[in-house]
Amino acid sequence: MKLNQKIRNSVVGIGFILCALISCKNEDKRVAVVDSDEPTDYVAKVYPQLDSENSRWFFFASANRPFGMVNLSPDTQIGGAWGSGYRYKTDTIKGFSHIHAWQMSGVSVMPVTVSESNKATVFTDFYSKFSHETEKIAPGYHYLELDRYQITSELTSTKRVGFHQYTFPENEKAAILFNLNTLLGPCENSAGVLQQNGPKEITGSLVMEPTRRRPKPLTVYFKALFNTPISSIEKDETTGNYLVNLKETTSKVLMKIGISYTSVANAGNNLKEELGHWNFDTIVSQSKTEWNDLLRRIDVQGGTEKSQKRFYTDLWHALQGRRIINDINGAYPDNTAKEFRIGQLPLDDNGIPKFNHFNSDSFWGAQWTINTLWGLAYPEIMEDFTHSLLQYYKDGGLIPRGPSGGNYTYVMTGASSTPFIVSAIQKGIVKDDIEGIYQALKKNHMPNGIMEKSGYEHITNKGGGLAHYIKNGYVPYPIPEGQFGGHQDGASLTMEYAYQDWTLAQLAKKLGHTADYDYFMERSKNYGNVFDKNTGWMRPKNLEGEWYQKFDPYEVKVGFIESNSAQSTWFVPHDLEGLATLMGGTEKAVEKLNQQFVKAAEINFTSGTSHSLENHPEYSRIPVNFGNQPSIQTSFVFNMLQRPDLTQYWTRNVIDKTFSGLSPATGYNGDEDQGLMGSLNVLLKIGLFQMNGGTEDNPEYQIGSPIFDKITIALHPKYYSKNTFVIKTINNSPTNVYVNKVTFNNKTIDGYKITQKEIANGGELVLEMSEKPKE
Repeated sequence: MKLNQKIRNSVVGIGFILCALISCKNEDKRVAVVDSDEPTDYVAKVYPQLDSENSRWFFFASANRPFGMVNLSPDTQIGGAWGSGYRYKTDTIKGFSHIHAWQMSGVSVMPVTVSESNKATVFTDFYSKFSHETEKIAPGYHYLELDRYQITSELTSTKRVGFHQYTFPENEKAAILFNLNTLLGPCENSAGVLQQNGPKEITGSLVMEPTRRRPKPLTVYFKALFNTPISSIEKDETTGNYLVNLKETTSKVLMKIGISYTSVANAGNNLKEELGHWNFDTIVSQSKTEWNDLLRRIDVQGGTEKSQKRFYTDLWHALQGRRIINDINGAYPDNTAKEFRIGQLPLDDNGIPKFNHFNSDSFWGAQWTINTLWGLAYPEIMEDFTHSLLQYYKDGGLIPRGPSGGNYTYVMTGASSTPFIVSAIQKGIVKDDIEGIYQALKKNHMPNGIMEKSGYEHITNKGGGLAHYIKNGYVPYPIPEGQFGGHQDGASLTMEYAYQDWTLAQLAKKLGHTADYDYFMERSKNYGNVFDKNTGWMRPKNLEGEWYQKFDPYEVKVGFIESNSAQSTWFVPHDLEGLATLMGGTEKAVEKLNQQFVKAAEINFTSGTSHSLENHPEYSRIPVNFGNQPSIQTSFVFNMLQRPDLTQYWTRNVIDKTFSGLSPATGYNGDEDQGLMGSLNVLLKIGLFQMNGGTEDNPEYQIGSPIFDKITIALHPKYYSKNTFVIKTINNSPTNVYVNKVTFNNKTIDGYKITQKEIANGGELVLEMSEKPKE
């Protein structure tokens, strides 16, 4: 039997899942494509509650701006980095805090009413029940009612200022509890102080204590203004927290809190410059406008109403999570040296910072997510983040892979920022001092660079196994020097380093560094040193070159970072042809991966949340996992192995089974990771992907199977043309998932790919869809 027929039979054998699981039970009707001059309210299509039953501290957002320093929202759980923040199933509010960021938290407040019955316990017994039935949430706005106090609470924000509007019950004593000394999500808040500076003004600060990931403390300063006078301030000597009592008022109580990581003065300046008035509704409206301006960059038509809502929720997540840490004047916290200092970003002729500085989780997996999405639709954001990463290099001597609190965390592994920055250069987004950037990136790939460090290895530089990789061509498992951090999984490290070396080699080639190009290209072949031809899988080996004996390709975290061999074997995005050769040829590679997808489909292509793992341990043995970064590229591997029909088929299945839900109980089936999985969702649904992260000259995009009838991407005129890039699908439906013909600007395209230059100049990509694959 021919391979093509064998594969099709295996697909049919799992129960016609394309029909049964994508369309047959889907009662949603497709939305017609309508050309209209009426502006679309994209914000109305966002569902902030998505996956909020499974929230991580920084995941949920409501009253915030894109990448805002302030991410003001209610907290229902406050203990630890995981399972904290706004958890949908918990019906108790424990405060409204202003900072929900990677390893950072702070400035938690709670409106209360004080009476004889609770004045003695208000500092320790202040939580309140609330109901989702009266709750309203939208990007930039959160409304809920505190049942215990009968207080209506409304929240919004600017980039650096939280804006509160509270309606207290009549004839009750109104107060605001500043819970400055408390465990709050990922870290302990301590040394919290507050003082009154005027009839309606207070200032203060607190210290975010170090965590295992963020090794140094960080102080957050704040200034708060009220629209009603303060009657008194009480400090509780036991907790160290403060109660700000307000004078009687018959109007709504408004409170503005500006924050800063550098000084009280800069917190006040942020407040003054960003929010000089008291019109709450105006800020809500401005926030909506800012979100709409970004969301409209990608206009989708067709599909179902539900799929459009899920799409814009994904896109919304792709534009936040990672947070600004600099003040409006460019001052920022620099914690990279032994002593803390206040840094200053360069300013333009108008005194505005040339870029923003950021706090973020790792760029581990960014090559398949924000590299492509930001580079395509938000190049100014990609440029900002590139300059921020380089600012850390100027301050601390290394480009980070996930900074927090103005300092390195050494989160995850490798030099994950290299593909991101190389992609920005190859797309023409970053153009200045390319030689200097190259030297900074190269440092991370050599001894004393960040590749030497394993996850959270703050003091030593042995856990990454780079010396072994350079000397022997692979990172051993276990690393013989011992345990120095997390993620010391040799096989995964070898493959990551090989890919990242390849991306750096492309920049060396661009700059004419021939010797460096040859050197890093040779290193990029090291993935082959951990491929075991006898088993057909990537496999860990020890320092002596002996394969790990108790090898099970489906066992997680044994030589493989947050994955197993079955998932990670395909982590060769720069040389899939070479990988296929190791497997015995393209047909065998295709058949192997297809069978992995058939098996993974049985449990929806994901290992699920921690809850599902507890109840279904078999999920951890999944051969393809779209709930975490190591194998999220696999459906597009088929494209690279000359089987675009399987990319189209399996990608549409993954979207339907894993990424189409729209409820608090589902969403990303794992960790959304500050925009990474949101970005992945967007790319799968518009049918564009970059296997090597867009790091070669004139980067290539692989074409998939869009779920919408028309996708219009507004190209940024500063970086690209003033035109739009439009993707149109003909005869698209839940069953017509195969792309049988591709034309771009009326010219036929072969190979299911399109280049950066073609997209940047604008035009129309037309995909003719069918229920049968192209012969």
